[in-house]
Amino acid sequence: MSDDFILDTDDLNRRMDGAIANLRVEFASLRTGRASASILEPVMVDAYGSMTPINQVGTVNVPEPRMVTVNVWDKGLVGKVEKAIRESGLGINPQLNGTIIMLPIPELNEERRRDLTKVAGNYAESARVSIRNVRRDGMDQIKKAKNDGMSEDDQKLWESEMQDMTNDFIKRIDDQLETKQAEIMQV
Repeated sequence: MSDDFILDTDDLNRRMDGAIANLRVEFASLRTGRASASILEPVMVDAYGSMTPINQVGTVNVPEPRMVTVNVWDKGLVGKVEKAIRESGLGINPQLNGTIIMLPIPELNEERRRDLTKVAGNYAESARVSIRNVRRDGMDQIKKAKNDGMSEDDQKLWESEMQDMTNDFIKRIDDQLETKQAEIMQV
């Protein structure tokens, strides 16, 4: 029975790829110069009892190169949207104008660039944690197979393969982080 054990590396790879794809989306939200609607993509609003993407509670526009606006559809959610933006760690101070929230994008000074590199680092660490969680799931499958009679040699082989896969994905995250930090610090 144990000789038939095959770790579903395709599923684990797909899940790790998902963590990398999510990191790319988060990095795309870290705009270094011009305003962009994608800067608000990771922001979630507590609307109607569930966490909702900001683009599902209002229209996100970029009317000027240094301004993003959110036209909130439900007047009752304006405060929650403003709070979500303030707490998002984007370093943007929202200004209210009725149901429209204006987000002036600050000029990137040295301090702001350093803050953005820290945010990028946090996003990368979150992706690393996701990768490690997938690794843990894979290791749990291997341990279960070991308990079902897998040989110790096979266990070590599968654990080694799982660790190699994890190291590869962690390196990809580190490479992307290094690239993004260099892009942020570029004047």
